[in-house]
Amino acid sequence: MTTRPRGGSTPIYLELGQKRVFACSFDWPGWGRSGRTEELAIEALASYAPRYAVVAEQAGIRWPATVADAFDVVERLPGNMTTDFGAPGQVPEADSQRLAAAETKRLTALVEASWAVFDQVVAKSPAQLRKGPRGGGRDRDKMVAHVLAAEAAYARKVGVRHPEPDITDADAIAALRADLLGALRAPSDGTPPEAKGWPVRYAARRVAWHVLDHAWEMQDRSPGRTA
Repeated sequence: MTTRPRGGSTPIYLELGQKRVFACSFDWPGWGRSGRTEELAIEALASYAPRYAVVAEQAGIRWPATVADAFDVVERLPGNMTTDFGAPGQVPEADSQRLAAAETKRLTALVEASWAVFDQVVAKSPAQLRKGPRGGGRDRDKMVAHVLAAEAAYARKVGVRHPEPDITDADAIAALRADLLGALRAPSDGTPPEAKGWPVRYAARRVAWHVLDHAWEMQDRSPGRTA
C-alpha cells in the first residue's frame, strides 16, 4: 500500500551517513536529494519539487501543489559508504509491504517518465558539458554510458540480466528497459524477486533516482545554464 502521511504531509525517509544525509520520497520514485544535515537534505528535496513535477506531468499523474509544503519523516535509516559516496543505498522497512496493482502501475509509469525526461535532456544537451568547480565531471556521452551501465546492474537486483547496452544501440536500450519494467510490474508481496536483490519499490526508486540525478546534472552543466 502507499505510505500514508500524517496531517496531509508528504511521507519521506532519511538515510543518515557520516558525511551526507539523503531525504527520499516514498511515493514519488526518483524524488530524493541529499545534504550535509537532515535539515539541508529536506530543504534540497523541497527545492527540487518543481523539477520533479515535470516527471509527474510526463507520467500523466497529478502533482499536488502542496506536495513540498510539509514532510513527515516516517523512517530514519543508518547510511553506509554508498550514502557518503553520493547515492541512496539503504532499503527502508516500508518497501517490504505488498504492492497493490494500482500502485505498481503508478510506480512503473513514473519510472518510464524518468527515462523519457532523461532522453529529452540528452537530446538537448551538448556533447561537452561545463566542468565542475574542481574541473571534473563526465561529458554527455560518458554520462549516458554510466547510466546505462548502472541500469544493467540494477536490473540484476530484480532478476533481469542484460549486457550493458552501447549508447548507440537503441534496440538494446529498449529491450533492457522493457524487461526491467516487466520485472517491476510483476505481482509482488514485498520480498525481493531475486536472492540478495531489491524489493520492487526500492528498485523503482533507485532506478528513477539515478536517471533523474544525472538528467538534472546534465541540465545544470549545460553551457548557458546557471546551476
